[in-house]
Amino acid sequence: MRPMDLTCLSFAALLCVACSSQPTATWSYQDAQGRANPAPDQVYPELFEAVQRGQLFTDQKHFVDALPKGDPAKINADYLARRDSAGFDLKKFVNDNFIKSGQAQSPAPKPGAPIREHIDNLWPVLSRTNSEVPAHSSLLPLPQPYVVPGGRFREMYYWDSYFTLLGLEQSGETARVRQMTDNFAYMIDTYGHIPNGNRNYYLSRSQPPFFAHMVALQAHIEGVQAYGRYLPQMQKEYAYWMVGEQALKAGSAARHVVKLADGSVLNRYWDASASPRQESWLQDVKTAEQAVDRPREEVWRDLRAGAESGWDFSSRWLGDGKNLATIRTTAIVPVDLNSLMYHLERTIAKACETVQNNACTQAYDQRADRRRQTIEKYLWDDEGGYYVDYDWQLNRQRPELTAATLFPLYTGLAPAEHARRTADAVREGLLRPGGIATTQVSSGQQWDEPNGWAPLQWVAVEGLDRYQQTALAQQIGSRFLQQVQNLYCKEDKLVEKYDLSGQGNGGGGGEYELQDGFGWTNGVTLRLMKRLGTLAPKACAEGTE
Repeated sequence: MRPMDLTCLSFAALLCVACSSQPTATWSYQDAQGRANPAPDQVYPELFEAVQRGQLFTDQKHFVDALPKGDPAKINADYLARRDSAGFDLKKFVNDNFIKSGQAQSPAPKPGAPIREHIDNLWPVLSRTNSEVPAHSSLLPLPQPYVVPGGRFREMYYWDSYFTLLGLEQSGETARVRQMTDNFAYMIDTYGHIPNGNRNYYLSRSQPPFFAHMVALQAHIEGVQAYGRYLPQMQKEYAYWMVGEQALKAGSAARHVVKLADGSVLNRYWDASASPRQESWLQDVKTAEQAVDRPREEVWRDLRAGAESGWDFSSRWLGDGKNLATIRTTAIVPVDLNSLMYHLERTIAKACETVQNNACTQAYDQRADRRRQTIEKYLWDDEGGYYVDYDWQLNRQRPELTAATLFPLYTGLAPAEHARRTADAVREGLLRPGGIATTQVSSGQQWDEPNGWAPLQWVAVEGLDRYQQTALAQQIGSRFLQQVQNLYCKEDKLVEKYDLSGQGNGGGGGEYELQDGFGWTNGVTLRLMKRLGTLAPKACAEGTE
């Protein structure tokens, strides 16, 4: 990849990707689909629905990852011709016509190995190479090797991967950091955005935009030239999130963009599709059936938008705070997403500076300044003393305290006094024996109490330390590390999420069983061990250092 030559572009041309006012800044889901195999529910719809409704597999993701042995259209036609025949066996039909996606991948641990050694040994186990994929596969090919989270997650995920990269860098796997960053740049170039994961059924949405953080990590490894190399992709990703901005009227939204009553612009999570998620099809169908006085398509889009947020699912997105059928993700302006968009704007400005394009730098810095002011106006709860989400449809803040409140600190946009008050609120309301809680609500959803997640611990530690709240940062980091190590000592594994109540257990809730692996836990664990040094808790009787 070569950096775009920005020196010859006019100021208006520089802004075209920023403001989405030109045709080059548009994004089409149909175009993205056209560059990949059709998703399973499109090529064998009747068979797909029969298998998912019949619950042939305990995990609905299993079938969408299965590989057809022949032409999917012919398989579906054969199914339609035979399904009403006496003695027809659907499970046998599927087994005869599909290659199973495989069992959940659980790495084989070396009992008693130090945790650092265990993680270093996991990277090869979790690595994949798929520069080409079989015909009719739901997998999207990637030019470079990559690391998957583990368990049921057999593909590369967007925001997961940034925290995995932190661990790879710590393990000295800098070549793999570059390879994965290049993979994400390739997906932006190929599909116009970074999908949720490299599967065709994820193309309709993205995930929290951490690509600029990946670029910053690569720049830390090799130097500032990395910013210029990835500048075109950062601008293209920015354009994806900002499509529709210029045509919006105040008090309305289009795709990922919301224009508030005063004309200020912020972003929301959104999905280009309004159908059940293929990998959770039956769950979404049942959720929509429970919704009262809502079109099912609206519920499905909000569920998909919740998946784009990475917090799938949480009371944070629910109208009543309890029932998934009240989900209204697209009505909410999230503080974490807009903090990440601020960071993206600042990073593009920095990249433009490295290629000596002052007009570009000024344009994106101005956008970042406006966004910071809008976040302070709409997402700062002065009464509570912390950052919150905003309901743009109801024109009011959502006062719940969640771990997302720390993203303005993480990206450096918070004023010092607001950072101090946010730290006080977090200490009082979210600190638990095992780290920082995701929310204060026990809803049964996996992004709620009592679960804690590695990426949010890292955001908390980095954000608080950035504002000299060092004691609280160390407290959160050491508590979470102890939780990770306690479970590792008992079961020789690192898992996707943890119960922070202090009993040394993995987390629960959600749509699937607790997964082992686990990419982002591995990465955050290594970085916390490095950051805390002698303050890092000792694990297991023999010690793991």
